[in-house]
Amino acid sequence: MKELIDTFLNYLSVERGLSNNTIISYREDLNTYLDFIEKSDIDALSKISKNNITNFMFAQKEKGIGANSIARRLAAIRMFHRFLTRERILKSDPSTLIESPKLWKRVPETLSLNEVEALIAQPNVRDIQGIRDKAILETLYATGMRVSEAVNLKKDNVNLDIGFLRCIGKGAKERVIPLGKKAIAGIKRYLDISRPELLKNKESEFLFVSRFGRKISRQSFWKIIKKYARAAAIKKPIKPHILRHSFATHLLEHGADLRSVQEMLGHSNISTTQIYTHINKDRLKSVHKQFHPRP
Repeated sequence: MKELIDTFLNYLSVERGLSNNTIISYREDLNTYLDFIEKSDIDALSKISKNNITNFMFAQKEKGIGANSIARRLAAIRMFHRFLTRERILKSDPSTLIESPKLWKRVPETLSLNEVEALIAQPNVRDIQGIRDKAILETLYATGMRVSEAVNLKKDNVNLDIGFLRCIGKGAKERVIPLGKKAIAGIKRYLDISRPELLKNKESEFLFVSRFGRKISRQSFWKIIKKYARAAAIKKPIKPHILRHSFATHLLEHGADLRSVQEMLGHSNISTTQIYTHINKDRLKSVHKQFHPRP
């Protein structure tokens, strides 16, 4: 099988005119691939199936190889098998119709409901900034807004009487998102007590303001989330959108339909929202494995 790699690479060099660096990369990728195939007790190229190639890709992923690197290796494998088929060394090409790893979606980290409760309970509501921070956390979790959207949320776009806010998302697209009772209560307290103190007789069109009375920055939002996650002893890696991911996951886990969650998140394509169903499936698998008498 290794001799066929040499034949293929010679073809790429002589007939396709690929650079020496590209040839070296292809050789490394194909040697890695064939080493895996041989370790799978496959002694002939004609015995390689689509499943073998897919298993190779997932084995690479488990080793921590990035999706782009795996995609490059798949491209080399496809070219190799296409060459072998065209030269009639193989009757069929097992690499056709295999999904590129670039299409794999990274399942985002989420918090459990208990972790969300612990996070939101951390701000000191006897403190001006603590009242604001609690309102921020409540709003992010209640709406699933992106941090950039919450930063730019204007006071006039929030209607606490009917419990909705108007959000301007990516591409200046507007959507209306419901607010829960706890978020409404948190924002009301912030507007009544905290915001006037932070503004110190200044004016701002933005809902959330800094201690200097200016629009709060994305970096400050990020620091707020990270600060209270640390205080709540949450060990998971904390990223700015973790409350957004948790919002979507918890809604779906409790029976919300995918289309409604898509609308609230502001996703233009439902396939983007579907990633949260994968999280749900992973959780179900974990529960099944833990509690089923014959896992």
